[in-house]
Amino acid sequence: MARPYWSGQVQISLVSFGVKLFVATEAKNEIRFHQISRKTGERVRHQKVAASAVEDNPGEAAEALDKNDIVKGYEYRKGEYVVIEPKELEELRVPSKHTIEVSQFVDVSELNPEYMEKPYFIVPEDDSQAEAFAVVRAALKKTKKAALGKIAFGGREHVFAITATDDDKLGGMMGYTMRYQEELREPEEYFKEIKKVAVNADSLELAMELIKRKAAKFDPGKFKDQYEAAVRELVEAKVKNAPVPKDEVEAPRRGQVINLMDALRKSVGGKDAEESAGGRKKPSVSVKTAASPAASKEKKGISLVKAKSTGKRRSA
Repeated sequence: MARPYWSGQVQISLVSFGVKLFVATEAKNEIRFHQISRKTGERVRHQKVAASAVEDNPGEAAEALDKNDIVKGYEYRKGEYVVIEPKELEELRVPSKHTIEVSQFVDVSELNPEYMEKPYFIVPEDDSQAEAFAVVRAALKKTKKAALGKIAFGGREHVFAITATDDDKLGGMMGYTMRYQEELREPEEYFKEIKKVAVNADSLELAMELIKRKAAKFDPGKFKDQYEAAVRELVEAKVKNAPVPKDEVEAPRRGQVINLMDALRKSVGGKDAEESAGGRKKPSVSVKTAASPAASKEKKGISLVKAKSTGKRRSA
């Protein structure tokens, strides 16, 4: 098992037990880009240098600073900083660095998605903590409640929600860091310009029927990253010096009016909603892969950028 991201105590009144947190997500994108020079194809390196070295000698290469010489600084006055050492941050007196003290319980349904930030797996710290862990988990599941407290890691203190997993065979709990109220923008600023319209009862009934027909149990495995697949196709085309696949979307015809009721009726009847717009089905987004005369011309301009040989290897 991987190392826990955080370990400590969950405190509920006089009841406490040790837990370990593991990050529940991971990046699966296999496409990685590097910054390279368009002229030479060489990899671009970013170095940390002193601001004065760049300002005083803008035309000269500045000497890179050693990472041990770089510390955090808080600007308390224009151009003046107080230095904060890493050890000083580690020794900050924040109780939630070690203990999640549960301050209240709320209905799971009250946890609005916009407040949820990042998920974590929660497991007992060891076998001696398993009984208290299991009892609290079962109580949360039966009452459909979530425990709210605070946890400190990653340079800040987070609101933290603890819930029971649905699968009793696994017997684990989930934790979620949550956003603070002030981190969310005011929705009124974005929704206030929406035109107020009366909802037609027949349109509403048809829309509800359409939702009902397309409703299904959520299966996250059905959703794949098509953007990554398209990028991979682009990369492979460039490597093989082949025509680059392009998106082709038909521009909407001017003056075209879509009748909402017709679109809803035909959608419920099993036809594509877009087909009702002008009597014919609108072509879907397509990828051009066939080599046309235009594509042949385009092919000549496609080439790989090879890194310029620099003789000896230089360290960054």
